[in-house]
Order: sequence, then structure tokens, then C-alpha cells
Amino acid sequence: MFRTLCALIASLVGLLPFAAQAQGRPISHCIAIAQSAPGLEYVQKASWGEPVPAQSVRLHYIAHSMVLLETEGGLSVITDYNGWVGGSRFAPDIVTMNHAHSSHMSDLIPEGTRALRGWSDQFGVAADHHLDLGEMLIRNVPTDIRSWGGVEENGNSIFVFEVAGLCIGHLGHLHHEPNPAQYAALGRLDVVMAAVDGSMTVDQPTMIRILNRLRSRVVIPVHWFGEPTLQSFLDGMEGSFEIERPLSSDLIVSVRTLPRKPTVVVLERELLD
Repeated sequence: MFRTLCALIASLVGLLPFAAQAQGRPISHCIAIAQSAPGLEYVQKASWGEPVPAQSVRLHYIAHSMVLLETEGGLSVITDYNGWVGGSRFAPDIVTMNHAHSSHMSDLIPEGTRALRGWSDQFGVAADHHLDLGEMLIRNVPTDIRSWGGVEENGNSIFVFEVAGLCIGHLGHLHHEPNPAQYAALGRLDVVMAAVDGSMTVDQPTMIRILNRLRSRVVIPVHWFGEPTLQSFLDGMEGSFEIERPLSSDLIVSVRTLPRKPTVVVLERELLD
């Protein structure tokens, strides 16, 4: 009887992955359970920069809150896209946006580029993205935003990019600390891009508390406007995180090269000219 019960349990456990596949749902490797979407056929386009090494991702800090992610296979994504990346006519495959602030969104989308908006057309209803591009899975975690003295529920999103075995998150124009459910939905973030202005988004002590909880191996500050604001953030992170400033706009990350200790890496802003 006991052996029969064990065999039954084993068979049910073995069916779980197949049940997920039957529904056409790619499984997030950053969290135990993730929402899903059907797969998407993808036509590879030319990359912006030099080829990306195998099993790696290149991050390029453009300006404001925009970061370009490029993969080994030439897939390109720009976060918090506001329509102005410089004089280049480069058109990324995907752009993500939030509407908490006009400089984090745009209606001017390059031809051939797909836009993922962190809000839905229905006020208060959460956007739901779970886009499988083969080489990359893009999903979102909805968050609230301040709006005309009140709160717009689910008005923005944190976007997570799962690629090359890494979980890379962009906190966007964050207006509040994630709640337990949102932290759980984020899962592990190996690399996180965080707005550290301390005024238009969450205050710096709150952002520092968020980053200490996430304990990402790489933190890239964005939305810092000037050196005094950046330095204030770095002072707050010193001690619990290593601080590096390579004087470059680019960072190539991979599972193999993640720093042993959680590290803040300051990238310099550079438009795509």
C-alpha cells in the first residue's frame, strides 16, 4: 500500500511540467510559479554594438532611466523608453514603458519595435506581460503610482528580463516599496536597475531598504540626475554593498562573472549616436 502511494505521488509530480507545457506557458526560472503567455516567433535583427559574448548580456546606460539590453543572439530591449535615445536611428526589438512620468513613456515607437506598457487601458487594472522570445522571457510585476494627490492602483510595472540564466529587473518609476506579494513575484534578481533620485520616485532610504532586501549581485543606479544625488545614494549603500565605477557606459554580465559580493556598478550615461 505504501509503495503504491509513493508511486502515485511520484507520477503526479512528474506530470506537473507537462501540465504547464500543455497550457503553452513558459516557466520562470526566477520564481517558482510565474504567469505565462504563448510563445512568439522572433526574427533576429542586427545588434547595436559589438557581438555579445556567449551566455552574456550587455547593459548600456543611455540616459535618464533608459538602459539598452543586448543578448548574444542580437535581441535588443530598451527600458523606460521615452522616445529619445540620441541621434541614432537604431530601433530596438522591444521597449518597456511606464506612465508615472512623461520621460518614461512615448507614443513615438520605431517601426518594427514592440512596446510593452506597464499600465493597461483600464484605470486601476494591472498590465499583464509574459512574453517568451525564446532567448529572453519578459514579464512584469504591477505597482501603484501617485496620481493627482491620490493613488492609481497598478499604474506602473517593474519589468523582469530572464535571459542567459540571469534574472534582470528594472524597478522603473517606483513610488512605493513592494509588498510581500510583489517581492515574491519578483523572485531572485541577479541584476537590478534602480531609480535613485530620492524625490520623484521613492526616497533614498526606502530605495536602499528595497535593494538590501533584494540583495542583487549587481545594482545599477539610474535616474540620478547629478553627482550630489548619486553620491548620497552611494554613501547610503556603502558598507553593505561594494561600490564600483568603471567609467564606462557598458557592462557585460553573465552567470560566470557576477561579483561574489553584492556590488553597485555606476555606469555613465551615453546616448546612442
